[in-house]
Amino acid sequence: MTYVNQKETKQSKTIGTKLTPREYEEISGLVDAGIYLSASDFVRESIRDKLKSIRVIKIRDIDYETAKKEVLGYYRSYDEAYISEVSADLELDLELVNQITEELKHEGRLKGI
Repeated sequence: MTYVNQKETKQSKTIGTKLTPREYEEISGLVDAGIYLSASDFVRESIRDKLKSIRVIKIRDIDYETAKKEVLGYYRSYDEAYISEVSADLELDLELVNQITEELKHEGRLKGI
């Protein structure tokens, strides 16, 4: 049996990159202005911001009636929501959510959407 030291798996990693002189000067200017503590601080924050902005949406494979119940429940929890938000939050196909939303409106179960 192999044991893994938890400290080893949680260690920070270092990534090297090259910047153009202009990029480096702009970062240095932000550091000099006191906006960032260091160039490394800028890079870490930039990476975190980029990772937050990229969201991989997983699509679950569920039957229509279950999806319909979830969509209706979502709209009951949130007074207003875009179909794209419902799709992303429930991990359902956008076209499926659109079809269900239209059906719920036709049934009179959703109003004002």
